Amino acid sequence: MISKKLEKAINKQINEELFSAYLYTSMQAWFADESLDGMANWMKAQAQEEHYHAMKFFDYLIERGGKVELHAIAKPDIDFGNPLKAFQASLDHERYITKCINEMMDLAIAENDHATRIFLQWYVEEQVEEEASVDTIVQRLSRVGDNMHGIYMLDRELASRTFTWPQEEE
Repeated sequence: MISKKLEKAINKQINEELFSAYLYTSMQAWFADESLDGMANWMKAQAQEEHYHAMKFFDYLIERGGKVELHAIAKPDIDFGNPLKAFQASLDHERYITKCINEMMDLAIAENDHATRIFLQWYVEEQVEEEASVDTIVQRLSRVGDNMHGIYMLDRELASRTFTWPQEEE
């Protein structure tokens, strides 16, 4: 059985992950409006991945005997200015999510909940990957500046990203 403190923290994180999916869906729409279909595709895959993250927390909480309590999802921004600002907002958001995961890990350690600590380790590693991935795009967009040729080249590269819902271990 999971502690009430961790149950509350995981419910909060489910909301954070669902907001992340919502934010990236909003970014997808913005990029589509800007005719940057590759970047829109990248954000669509990111939104799908965030939904997967939320459902991993959801399933884990149920498996540990906790009660899932869904909360309202905040409205995300809808105008991101330019591709660099959009991806910088994404990087800032991923850094915030990393902070949330680290705080949950601290709580799991304080509560001496080894199962949750092991479960959260996957997210700790995932956030390193998330931040690095977005940071690479931010760095490339910073170098490209307002050069539309460079932006379109990166847009074409980002069009290849896909997300496949991982198969659960049996």
